[in-house]
Amino acid sequence: STLFKLIVNEEEADTGRLIPHPGLRLGYLEQNDVLRPEETVLQYLERTSQRPAWDCAKIAGQFDLKQQSLTRPMTALSGGYQMRVKLASVLLKEPTLLLLDEPTNYLDLRTLLLLERFLISFRGSTVVISHDREFLKRTCEQTLELERGHLTFYPGPLEEYLAYKAQQQETLEKYNRNIEAQQKHLAAFITRFRAKASKATQAQSKMKQLAKLQTIEIELPLSNTRIRLPSVKEVKGLVLRVEDLAIGYPERIVADHILFELNRGDHVAILGDNGQGKTTLLKTLAGALPSYSGSFRWSQSATIGYYAQHLHEQLTLTETVEGYLTRLGAGLGREDILRMAGNFLFQEDDLEKTIRVLSGGERARLCLAGLLLGRYKVLLLDEPTNHLDVETVEALGHALQE
Repeated sequence: STLFKLIVNEEEADTGRLIPHPGLRLGYLEQNDVLRPEETVLQYLERTSQRPAWDCAKIAGQFDLKQQSLTRPMTALSGGYQMRVKLASVLLKEPTLLLLDEPTNYLDLRTLLLLERFLISFRGSTVVISHDREFLKRTCEQTLELERGHLTFYPGPLEEYLAYKAQQQETLEKYNRNIEAQQKHLAAFITRFRAKASKATQAQSKMKQLAKLQTIEIELPLSNTRIRLPSVKEVKGLVLRVEDLAIGYPERIVADHILFELNRGDHVAILGDNGQGKTTLLKTLAGALPSYSGSFRWSQSATIGYYAQHLHEQLTLTETVEGYLTRLGAGLGREDILRMAGNFLFQEDDLEKTIRVLSGGERARLCLAGLLLGRYKVLLLDEPTNHLDVETVEALGHALQE
């Protein structure tokens, strides 16, 4: 994200230069965009693209944003529909280079396929930041990896690069094993014959050979997130009953006649296109939104942990990492707080950082860590993988599976 901000002149490089082509037209999709209250979709498109309304409406139509959608406030749209509008805004600038920072966040499958088809047919250049490996495999032909402050370019797709990287690691390890075996053999010869006058010259020669033999330093793999969900005592029976529930907002009902039961230990996925009410349902069940009609009832022993889709955007920016985790882990000792912080890759130096300086991924990890400190018996997770790196997504998946 910082690299993108350098390219679009939002930040200054410490050293070196960025040299744009004279005919360059940039299209930049930010990871986090501040929306203006009450600004409609059409007003947002006109403001961000500086194009007339009819142009905006035409491009918006490519993303299934029709007349009624154009008059709705941006803040009232689901995360997926907001992403559609932002993509339309970027395209209105007729870019020769597209910079897309996490474009798949909040997208339903239909919109994701729409975006993939567009990128594959786009005649300009694209640079995509994404933790979605499948999306990268289908849309990108070359790979750049940022790791430990270094940028590596590979002139091939992601899977080829990962195989190449693993092969390079294996070659280095094999080389080091060979060198270590030679060192051991030479050291044994020197120890055995150094004191013998007849072998002294040979021993000296072996010592010079030994001094020249050096292994190549191999950096240890980067730490991965460790997610352990609190253990819950297994009890049979219902944890939730929903009867003829209607959900929505003051101006409209989003979905009604909702009827289902949830047993203790069930793992349930909620599927549907953007704007169909997935988030509205979870908000209602979490008590963050009143229901229209009908009823739902949690069991008396159920404690509810809710991970909101935009939770990391609602954090208090001046609060520190440790302060946030301490507040959410009220009643726990500092050792428990520090262990949870470490599990989510927040080291001692990170604890005093304010949330303002954290990346989108770090904020998402912080919210997950805070959620787990609550030791809830029920977890409602709305798009928990947005902004997370591949390893953290996999760790979360394994933890939920258990």
